[in-house]
Amino acid sequence: MFFTYLRRELRRRRKAALVVASGLALGIALVIVVSSVSSGMGKAQDKVLQSLYGLGTDMTVTKAAQPQADSSDRPRFRFDAQDNGSDAEQSSDRVLVQGFETLPTSTVTKVDQQSGVSDAVGGLSLQVIKINGQFTRGEFQQNGNGGGEGGFRRGGGTGEPQGEVRGGGANFDVNNYSVYGTDVTRPALGPLTSSKLTSGRTFKSTETNAKVAVLDSAYAKEKKLKVGSTLTIKSVKFTVIGIATADSGDAAANVYIPLTQAQTLSDSKNKVTTIYVQATDSQKIDSVKSSIQKNISGTTVTTSADLASTVSGSLSTASSLASNVGKWLSIAVLVAAFLVAGLLTSSAVSRRVREFGTLKALGWKSGRVTRQVVGEAMVNGLLGGVLGIALGLAGAYAVTAISPTLQAQLGGGGGGGAGGAGGFGGFGRRAAARTLDVSLSAPVSLTTVAIAVGLAVAGGLIAGAFGGWRASRLRPADALRRVE
Repeated sequence: MFFTYLRRELRRRRKAALVVASGLALGIALVIVVSSVSSGMGKAQDKVLQSLYGLGTDMTVTKAAQPQADSSDRPRFRFDAQDNGSDAEQSSDRVLVQGFETLPTSTVTKVDQQSGVSDAVGGLSLQVIKINGQFTRGEFQQNGNGGGEGGFRRGGGTGEPQGEVRGGGANFDVNNYSVYGTDVTRPALGPLTSSKLTSGRTFKSTETNAKVAVLDSAYAKEKKLKVGSTLTIKSVKFTVIGIATADSGDAAANVYIPLTQAQTLSDSKNKVTTIYVQATDSQKIDSVKSSIQKNISGTTVTTSADLASTVSGSLSTASSLASNVGKWLSIAVLVAAFLVAGLLTSSAVSRRVREFGTLKALGWKSGRVTRQVVGEAMVNGLLGGVLGIALGLAGAYAVTAISPTLQAQLGGGGGGGAGGAGGFGGFGRRAAARTLDVSLSAPVSLTTVAIAVGLAVAGGLIAGAFGGWRASRLRPADALRRVE
Protein backbone atom coordinates (compact mmCIF):
# COMPACT_ATOMS: atom_id res chain seq x y z
CA MET A 1 0.00 0.00 0.00
CA PHE A 2 2.86 2.38 0.90
CA PHE A 3 4.68 2.03 -2.44
CA THR A 4 1.46 2.04 -4.47
CA TYR A 5 0.31 5.28 -2.88
CA LEU A 6 3.83 6.71 -3.17
CA ARG A 7 4.06 5.94 -6.88
CA ARG A 8 0.62 7.40 -7.57
CA GLU A 9 1.29 10.63 -5.68
CA LEU A 10 4.70 11.21 -7.28
CA ARG A 11 3.22 10.67 -10.73
CA ARG A 12 0.35 13.02 -9.96
CA ARG A 13 2.64 15.74 -8.57
CA ARG A 14 5.50 15.51 -11.05
CA LYS A 15 5.95 19.27 -11.46
CA ALA A 16 6.18 19.89 -7.71
CA ALA A 17 8.59 16.94 -7.32
CA LEU A 18 10.75 18.28 -10.16
CA VAL A 19 10.96 21.72 -8.57
CA VAL A 20 12.12 20.29 -5.24
CA ALA A 21 14.59 17.92 -6.93
CA SER A 22 15.99 20.69 -9.13
CA GLY A 23 16.73 22.92 -6.16
CA LEU A 24 18.59 20.12 -4.42
CA ALA A 25 20.36 19.19 -7.67
CA LEU A 26 21.74 22.72 -8.07
CA GLY A 27 23.25 22.73 -4.60
CA ILE A 28 24.72 19.23 -4.95
CA ALA A 29 26.15 19.97 -8.41
CA LEU A 30 27.85 23.09 -7.08
CA VAL A 31 29.41 21.09 -4.25
CA ILE A 32 30.78 18.53 -6.73
CA VAL A 33 32.21 21.16 -9.08
CA VAL A 34 33.81 23.22 -6.29
CA SER A 35 35.21 20.09 -4.63
CA SER A 36 36.65 18.72 -7.88
CA VAL A 37 38.11 22.08 -8.90
CA SER A 38 39.70 22.45 -5.45
CA SER A 39 41.18 18.98 -5.88
CA GLY A 40 42.52 20.02 -9.27
CA MET A 41 44.01 23.15 -7.71
CA GLY A 42 45.76 20.98 -5.15
CA LYS A 43 47.19 18.74 -7.86
CA ALA A 44 48.34 21.76 -9.85
CA GLN A 45 50.04 23.22 -6.80
CA ASP A 46 51.71 19.88 -6.06
CA LYS A 47 53.01 19.86 -9.62
CA VAL A 48 54.49 23.30 -9.11
CA LEU A 49 56.09 22.30 -5.82
CA GLN A 50 57.54 19.16 -7.38
CA SER A 51 59.52 21.39 -9.72
CA LEU A 52 61.23 22.85 -6.65
CA TYR A 53 61.98 19.73 -4.63
CA GLY A 54 62.06 15.99 -5.14
CA LEU A 55 59.02 13.78 -5.36
CA GLY A 56 58.22 12.14 -2.05
CA THR A 57 59.99 14.89 -0.10
CA ASP A 58 57.91 16.18 2.79
CA MET A 59 60.47 18.64 4.18
CA THR A 60 64.09 19.73 3.98
CA VAL A 61 66.64 20.53 6.67
CA THR A 62 69.17 23.29 5.98
CA LYS A 63 71.34 25.81 7.78
CA ALA A 64 71.14 29.46 6.78
CA ALA A 65 74.28 30.86 5.16
CA GLN A 66 76.21 33.49 7.06
CA PRO A 67 76.55 36.86 5.28
CA GLN A 68 79.96 37.59 3.78
CA ALA A 69 81.99 39.84 6.06
CA ASP A 70 83.91 41.66 3.33
CA SER A 71 85.20 41.43 -0.19
CA SER A 72 88.00 39.10 0.87
CA ASP A 73 85.49 36.25 1.03
CA ARG A 74 84.63 36.62 -2.63
CA PRO A 75 86.10 34.08 -5.06
CA ARG A 76 89.20 35.17 -6.95
CA PHE A 77 90.62 33.73 -10.12
CA ARG A 78 94.37 34.17 -10.60
CA PHE A 79 96.09 33.70 -13.93
CA ASP A 80 99.69 33.59 -15.12
CA ALA A 81 101.01 36.96 -16.23
CA GLN A 82 101.18 37.39 -20.00
CA ASP A 83 102.81 40.10 -22.07
CA ASN A 84 100.44 42.43 -23.87
CA GLY A 85 99.52 41.03 -27.24
CA SER A 86 99.92 37.39 -26.18
CA ASP A 87 97.31 35.05 -27.66
CA ALA A 88 97.71 32.37 -24.97
CA GLU A 89 94.30 31.34 -23.58
CA GLN A 90 93.93 30.38 -19.94
CA SER A 91 91.17 28.78 -17.95
CA SER A 92 90.33 28.69 -14.27
CA ASP A 93 87.29 27.59 -12.35
CA ARG A 94 85.97 27.61 -8.82
CA VAL A 95 83.53 25.19 -7.25
CA LEU A 96 81.54 26.92 -4.51
CA VAL A 97 79.04 25.63 -2.00
CA GLN A 98 75.84 27.40 -2.93
CA GLY A 99 72.91 28.69 -0.93
CA PHE A 100 73.43 27.33 2.59
CA GLU A 101 75.98 26.57 5.25
CA THR A 102 77.18 22.99 5.14
CA LEU A 103 76.07 20.39 7.67
CA PRO A 104 78.04 17.30 8.76
CA THR A 105 76.84 14.11 7.08
CA SER A 106 76.24 12.76 10.60
CA THR A 107 73.28 15.17 10.73
CA VAL A 108 71.56 13.03 8.09
CA THR A 109 71.70 10.07 10.48
CA LYS A 110 70.37 12.18 13.36
CA VAL A 111 67.44 13.35 11.23
CA ASP A 112 66.73 9.81 10.06
CA GLN A 113 66.51 8.67 13.70
CA GLN A 114 63.83 11.19 14.63
CA SER A 115 60.38 9.85 15.42
CA GLY A 116 58.07 9.91 12.41
CA VAL A 117 60.86 10.00 9.81
CA SER A 118 60.65 7.32 7.15
CA ASP A 119 63.79 8.24 5.25
CA ALA A 120 66.37 11.02 5.02
CA VAL A 121 69.07 11.67 2.45
CA GLY A 122 71.69 14.39 2.10
CA GLY A 123 72.75 16.40 -0.93
CA LEU A 124 75.30 19.09 -1.75
CA SER A 125 74.44 22.14 -3.85
CA LEU A 126 77.33 23.71 -5.75
CA GLN A 127 77.98 26.51 -8.20
CA VAL A 128 80.77 26.28 -10.74
CA ILE A 129 82.25 29.50 -12.13
CA LYS A 130 84.59 28.90 -15.05
CA ILE A 131 86.67 31.67 -16.63
CA ASN A 132 88.20 31.24 -20.11
CA GLY A 133 90.20 33.93 -21.88
CA GLN A 134 93.34 35.92 -22.36
CA PHE A 135 94.72 37.85 -19.40
CA THR A 136 97.54 40.29 -18.83
CA ARG A 137 98.93 40.61 -15.32
CA GLY A 138 95.87 40.70 -13.12
CA GLU A 139 93.21 38.83 -11.32
CA PHE A 140 89.46 38.47 -11.76
CA GLN A 141 87.34 38.96 -8.64
CA GLN A 142 83.64 38.24 -8.53
CA ASN A 143 81.55 41.06 -7.10
CA GLY A 144 79.58 39.30 -4.40
CA ASN A 145 76.41 37.47 -5.42
CA GLY A 146 75.56 39.43 -8.47
CA GLY A 147 77.84 42.32 -9.03
CA GLY A 148 78.71 45.68 -7.66
CA GLU A 149 79.87 49.06 -8.78
CA GLY A 150 82.42 48.85 -11.51
CA GLY A 151 81.46 45.26 -12.32
CA PHE A 152 80.64 43.96 -15.77
CA ARG A 153 79.24 40.86 -17.47
CA ARG A 154 81.06 38.66 -19.89
CA GLY A 155 80.30 35.42 -21.65
CA GLY A 156 77.36 33.07 -21.54
CA GLY A 157 76.04 30.44 -19.23
CA THR A 158 73.43 30.38 -16.53
CA GLY A 159 73.35 33.39 -14.23
CA GLU A 160 76.66 35.01 -15.18
CA PRO A 161 78.45 36.61 -12.23
CA GLN A 162 79.67 40.18 -12.40
CA GLY A 163 83.23 41.07 -11.56
CA GLU A 164 86.27 43.09 -12.38
CA VAL A 165 89.86 42.57 -13.41
CA ARG A 166 92.38 44.28 -11.15
CA GLY A 167 95.86 45.28 -12.19
CA GLY A 168 95.60 44.22 -15.84
CA GLY A 169 93.44 43.65 -18.88
CA ALA A 170 91.47 40.68 -20.15
CA ASN A 171 89.32 39.29 -22.91
CA PHE A 172 87.37 36.42 -21.37
CA ASP A 173 84.14 34.44 -21.13
CA VAL A 174 82.34 33.41 -17.96
CA ASN A 175 80.43 30.15 -17.70
CA ASN A 176 78.38 29.71 -14.56
CA TYR A 177 76.28 26.61 -13.88
CA SER A 178 74.82 24.67 -10.97
CA VAL A 179 75.94 21.22 -9.87
CA TYR A 180 74.17 18.99 -7.38
CA GLY A 181 75.80 16.14 -5.51
CA THR A 182 73.24 13.39 -5.02
CA ASP A 183 73.36 10.27 -2.87
CA VAL A 184 73.25 7.56 -5.54
CA THR A 185 72.58 4.84 -2.96
CA ARG A 186 69.17 6.36 -2.11
CA PRO A 187 67.59 7.46 -5.38
CA ALA A 188 64.01 7.70 -4.04
CA LEU A 189 64.61 11.15 -2.50
CA GLY A 190 66.22 14.33 -3.73
CA PRO A 191 65.76 16.84 -6.54
CA LEU A 192 66.63 14.46 -9.38
CA THR A 193 63.37 12.59 -8.72
CA SER A 194 61.42 15.60 -10.03
CA SER A 195 62.95 15.03 -13.49
CA LYS A 196 62.24 12.28 -15.98
CA LEU A 197 65.10 10.46 -17.65
CA THR A 198 64.79 10.99 -21.41
CA SER A 199 68.10 9.61 -22.62
CA GLY A 200 70.74 7.22 -21.31
CA ARG A 201 70.50 5.98 -17.73
CA THR A 202 70.56 7.25 -14.18
CA PHE A 203 73.14 6.50 -11.47
CA LYS A 204 73.84 3.00 -10.22
CA SER A 205 73.99 2.45 -6.47
CA THR A 206 77.60 1.31 -6.86
CA GLU A 207 78.70 4.59 -8.49
CA THR A 208 79.24 6.43 -5.20
CA ASN A 209 82.60 7.82 -6.32
CA ALA A 210 82.34 7.39 -10.09
CA LYS A 211 83.13 10.22 -12.47
CA VAL A 212 79.71 10.18 -14.15
CA ALA A 213 77.05 12.85 -14.57
CA VAL A 214 73.38 13.27 -15.46
CA LEU A 215 72.54 16.55 -17.19
CA ASP A 216 69.38 18.58 -17.37
CA SER A 217 68.06 18.49 -20.94
CA ALA A 218 67.96 22.30 -21.31
CA TYR A 219 71.57 22.65 -20.19
CA ALA A 220 72.69 19.73 -22.37
CA LYS A 221 71.04 21.35 -25.39
CA GLU A 222 72.58 24.73 -24.66
CA LYS A 223 76.08 23.25 -24.35
CA LYS A 224 75.54 20.67 -27.12
CA LEU A 225 76.25 17.75 -24.82
CA LYS A 226 74.79 14.25 -25.08
CA VAL A 227 75.14 10.79 -23.58
CA GLY A 228 78.79 9.82 -23.91
CA SER A 229 80.07 13.41 -23.91
CA THR A 230 82.71 14.58 -21.45
CA LEU A 231 82.14 17.43 -18.98
CA THR A 232 85.18 18.85 -17.19
CA ILE A 233 84.76 20.33 -13.73
CA LYS A 234 87.89 21.62 -11.98
CA SER A 235 90.11 19.49 -14.23
CA VAL A 236 88.08 16.35 -13.46
CA LYS A 237 86.47 14.73 -16.50
CA PHE A 238 82.93 13.37 -16.03
CA THR A 239 81.23 11.11 -18.54
CA VAL A 240 77.62 12.03 -19.30
CA ILE A 241 75.52 8.91 -18.72
CA GLY A 242 72.01 10.39 -18.89
CA ILE A 243 69.84 13.35 -19.86
CA ALA A 244 66.84 14.25 -17.66
CA THR A 245 63.94 16.63 -18.28
CA ALA A 246 62.18 18.43 -15.43
CA ASP A 247 58.53 17.38 -15.10
CA SER A 248 57.46 20.97 -14.39
CA GLY A 249 59.29 24.26 -14.58
CA ASP A 250 63.05 24.59 -14.29
CA ALA A 251 65.31 21.74 -13.28
CA ALA A 252 66.80 21.74 -9.80
CA ALA A 253 70.35 21.83 -11.20
CA ASN A 254 72.17 21.83 -14.51
CA VAL A 255 74.41 18.89 -13.61
CA TYR A 256 73.99 15.99 -11.17
CA ILE A 257 77.00 14.01 -9.95
CA PRO A 258 77.60 11.50 -7.12
CA LEU A 259 77.71 13.15 -3.68
CA THR A 260 81.26 11.99 -2.89
CA GLN A 261 82.58 13.59 -6.08
CA ALA A 262 80.77 16.84 -5.27
CA GLN A 263 82.28 16.86 -1.78
CA THR A 264 85.76 16.32 -3.22
CA LEU A 265 85.45 19.05 -5.86
CA SER A 266 84.31 21.64 -3.29
CA ASP A 267 86.64 20.55 -0.47
CA SER A 268 83.56 19.70 1.59
CA LYS A 269 84.41 16.21 2.77
CA ASN A 270 81.56 14.64 4.76
CA LYS A 271 79.41 17.75 4.29
CA VAL A 272 75.94 18.37 2.84
CA THR A 273 73.86 21.50 2.32
CA THR A 274 70.39 19.95 2.29
CA ILE A 275 68.74 16.96 3.92
CA TYR A 276 65.59 15.69 2.23
CA VAL A 277 63.12 14.11 4.63
CA GLN A 278 60.17 11.80 4.06
CA ALA A 279 57.69 11.35 6.90
CA THR A 280 56.05 8.04 7.74
CA ASP A 281 52.64 9.72 7.62
CA SER A 282 51.56 12.98 6.00
CA GLN A 283 49.59 13.74 9.16
CA LYS A 284 52.82 13.75 11.18
CA ILE A 285 54.70 16.36 9.16
CA ASP A 286 54.21 19.14 11.72
CA SER A 287 55.26 16.93 14.62
CA VAL A 288 58.33 15.71 12.72
CA LYS A 289 59.27 19.30 11.94
CA SER A 290 59.01 20.24 15.62
CA SER A 291 61.05 17.21 16.64
CA ILE A 292 63.90 18.04 14.24
CA GLN A 293 63.97 21.69 15.25
CA LYS A 294 64.04 20.73 18.93
CA ASN A 295 66.69 18.00 18.75
CA ILE A 296 68.99 19.36 16.02
CA SER A 297 69.85 22.95 16.83
CA GLY A 298 70.90 25.53 14.28
CA THR A 299 68.89 24.04 11.44
CA THR A 300 65.92 25.34 9.48
CA VAL A 301 63.15 22.89 8.62
CA THR A 302 60.99 23.80 5.63
CA THR A 303 57.88 21.86 4.68
CA SER A 304 56.02 21.87 1.39
CA ALA A 305 53.31 23.92 3.11
CA ASP A 306 55.90 26.60 3.92
CA LEU A 307 56.99 26.66 0.31
CA ALA A 308 53.41 26.71 -0.98
CA SER A 309 52.88 30.04 0.77
CA THR A 310 55.46 31.62 -1.55
CA VAL A 311 53.59 30.61 -4.72
CA SER A 312 51.58 33.51 -6.17
CA GLY A 313 49.84 34.29 -9.43
CA SER A 314 46.51 33.20 -10.87
CA LEU A 315 46.92 29.67 -9.47
CA SER A 316 47.19 31.01 -5.94
CA THR A 317 44.27 33.42 -6.47
CA ALA A 318 42.03 30.75 -7.99
CA SER A 319 42.95 28.29 -5.26
CA SER A 320 42.06 30.84 -2.59
CA LEU A 321 38.73 31.59 -4.28
CA ALA A 322 37.89 27.89 -4.61
CA SER A 323 38.75 27.08 -1.01
CA ASN A 324 37.17 30.16 0.56
CA VAL A 325 34.52 31.80 -1.62
CA GLY A 326 33.61 28.53 -3.34
CA LYS A 327 33.23 26.67 -0.07
CA TRP A 328 30.98 29.25 1.53
CA LEU A 329 28.99 29.70 -1.66
CA SER A 330 28.37 25.96 -1.79
CA ILE A 331 27.23 25.95 1.83
CA ALA A 332 24.92 28.92 1.24
CA VAL A 333 23.35 27.33 -1.86
CA LEU A 334 22.89 24.02 -0.06
CA VAL A 335 21.24 25.65 2.95
CA ALA A 336 18.96 27.60 0.64
CA ALA A 337 18.14 24.45 -1.38
CA PHE A 338 17.32 22.47 1.77
CA LEU A 339 15.20 25.30 3.14
CA VAL A 340 13.29 25.74 -0.13
CA ALA A 341 12.75 21.98 -0.42
CA GLY A 342 11.39 21.91 3.13
CA LEU A 343 9.08 24.88 2.59
CA LEU A 344 7.79 23.53 -0.72
CA THR A 345 7.11 20.14 0.85
CA SER A 346 5.33 21.77 3.78
CA SER A 347 3.30 23.91 1.37
CA ALA A 348 2.38 20.84 -0.65
CA VAL A 349 1.13 19.12 2.51
CA SER A 350 -1.00 22.17 3.36
CA ARG A 351 -2.64 21.92 -0.06
CA ARG A 352 -3.45 18.27 0.69
CA VAL A 353 -5.26 18.93 3.95
CA ARG A 354 -8.48 17.41 2.67
CA GLU A 355 -6.68 14.33 1.39
CA PHE A 356 -4.76 13.61 4.58
CA GLY A 357 -7.68 14.58 6.80
CA THR A 358 -9.87 12.09 4.93
CA LEU A 359 -7.22 9.38 5.31
CA LYS A 360 -7.11 10.01 9.03
CA ALA A 361 -10.90 9.87 9.16
CA LEU A 362 -10.64 6.47 7.46
CA GLY A 363 -8.32 5.22 10.19
CA TRP A 364 -4.80 6.18 9.10
CA LYS A 365 -2.59 6.97 12.06
CA SER A 366 -0.56 10.19 12.15
CA GLY A 367 2.63 8.12 11.94
CA ARG A 368 1.46 6.46 8.73
CA VAL A 369 0.66 9.80 7.13
CA THR A 370 4.03 11.19 8.25
CA ARG A 371 5.89 8.19 6.82
CA GLN A 372 4.10 8.66 3.51
CA VAL A 373 5.15 12.33 3.32
CA VAL A 374 8.74 11.53 4.36
CA GLY A 375 8.86 8.76 1.75
CA GLU A 376 7.82 11.16 -1.01
CA ALA A 377 10.40 13.71 0.18
CA MET A 378 13.14 11.06 0.24
CA VAL A 379 12.39 10.09 -3.35
CA ASN A 380 12.52 13.76 -4.35
CA GLY A 381 15.85 14.07 -2.53
CA LEU A 382 17.33 11.04 -4.24
CA LEU A 383 16.07 12.30 -7.60
CA GLY A 384 17.75 15.62 -6.84
CA GLY A 385 20.92 13.73 -5.93
CA VAL A 386 20.94 11.88 -9.25
CA LEU A 387 20.39 15.11 -11.18
CA GLY A 388 22.98 16.93 -9.06
CA ILE A 389 25.62 14.23 -9.58
CA ALA A 390 24.95 14.27 -13.33
CA LEU A 391 25.24 18.08 -13.47
CA GLY A 392 28.31 18.07 -11.24
CA LEU A 393 30.09 15.45 -13.34
CA ALA A 394 29.22 17.38 -16.49
CA GLY A 395 30.62 20.58 -14.97
CA ALA A 396 33.82 18.87 -13.82
CA TYR A 397 34.24 17.26 -17.25
CA ALA A 398 33.78 20.65 -18.91
CA VAL A 399 36.53 22.17 -16.72
CA THR A 400 38.88 19.30 -17.52
CA ALA A 401 38.06 19.44 -21.24
CA ILE A 402 38.63 23.20 -21.43
CA SER A 403 41.71 22.81 -19.19
CA PRO A 404 42.22 26.52 -18.45
CA THR A 405 45.84 27.57 -17.96
CA LEU A 406 46.81 29.11 -14.65
CA GLN A 407 50.11 30.77 -13.81
CA ALA A 408 52.16 30.16 -10.70
CA GLN A 409 54.81 32.72 -9.94
CA LEU A 410 57.74 31.56 -7.87
CA GLY A 411 59.85 34.10 -6.03
CA GLY A 412 63.55 34.27 -6.82
CA GLY A 413 65.84 32.02 -4.82
CA GLY A 414 68.00 34.89 -3.70
CA GLY A 415 70.81 32.59 -2.72
CA GLY A 416 69.84 31.41 0.71
CA GLY A 417 66.35 31.87 2.10
CA ALA A 418 64.66 28.61 2.94
CA GLY A 419 61.35 29.97 1.87
CA GLY A 420 62.52 31.11 -1.53
CA ALA A 421 61.81 29.36 -4.78
CA GLY A 422 65.21 27.71 -4.83
CA GLY A 423 65.51 27.56 -1.08
CA PHE A 424 63.43 24.49 -0.38
CA GLY A 425 65.62 22.34 -2.52
CA GLY A 426 68.71 24.06 -1.27
CA PHE A 427 69.98 25.22 -4.63
CA GLY A 428 69.84 28.95 -3.93
CA ARG A 429 70.09 29.87 -7.59
CA ARG A 430 70.27 33.61 -8.29
CA ALA A 431 67.27 33.26 -10.54
CA ALA A 432 64.74 36.01 -10.85
CA ALA A 433 61.10 35.29 -10.15
CA ARG A 434 59.83 32.83 -12.74
CA THR A 435 56.39 31.86 -13.90
CA LEU A 436 55.07 28.37 -14.58
CA ASP A 437 51.98 27.61 -16.65
CA VAL A 438 49.82 24.86 -15.18
CA SER A 439 46.75 23.31 -16.80
CA LEU A 440 43.78 22.95 -14.48
CA SER A 441 41.76 19.74 -14.25
CA ALA A 442 38.77 18.84 -12.07
CA PRO A 443 39.03 15.18 -10.98
CA VAL A 444 35.96 13.77 -9.24
CA SER A 445 36.72 11.24 -6.53
CA LEU A 446 34.46 8.52 -5.17
CA THR A 447 34.49 10.38 -1.87
CA THR A 448 32.96 13.43 -3.56
CA VAL A 449 30.24 11.28 -5.13
CA ALA A 450 29.55 9.66 -1.73
CA ILE A 451 29.23 13.11 -0.16
CA ALA A 452 26.78 14.08 -2.91
CA VAL A 453 24.65 11.01 -2.19
CA GLY A 454 24.74 11.84 1.51
CA LEU A 455 23.61 15.40 0.78
CA ALA A 456 20.74 14.07 -1.34
CA VAL A 457 19.57 11.86 1.52
CA ALA A 458 20.00 14.72 3.98
CA GLY A 459 17.97 17.03 1.72
CA GLY A 460 15.20 14.45 1.50
CA LEU A 461 15.16 13.98 5.27
CA ILE A 462 15.01 17.73 5.90
CA ALA A 463 12.20 18.21 3.39
CA GLY A 464 10.43 15.19 4.87
CA ALA A 465 10.81 16.61 8.37
CA PHE A 466 9.09 19.85 7.31
CA GLY A 467 6.30 17.98 5.55
CA GLY A 468 5.96 15.32 8.23
CA TRP A 469 5.68 17.92 10.96
CA ARG A 470 2.90 19.67 9.03
CA ALA A 471 1.09 16.40 8.30
CA SER A 472 1.27 15.25 11.92
CA ARG A 473 -0.71 18.30 12.99
CA LEU A 474 -3.65 17.54 10.72
CA ARG A 475 -6.92 16.31 12.23
CA PRO A 476 -9.96 14.67 10.63
CA ALA A 477 -11.87 17.87 11.37
CA ASP A 478 -9.52 19.72 8.98
CA ALA A 479 -10.93 17.70 6.10
CA LEU A 480 -14.48 18.49 7.12
CA ARG A 481 -13.70 22.24 7.37
CA ARG A 482 -12.07 22.16 3.94
CA VAL A 483 -15.21 20.42 2.48
CA GLU A 484 -17.46 23.05 4.04
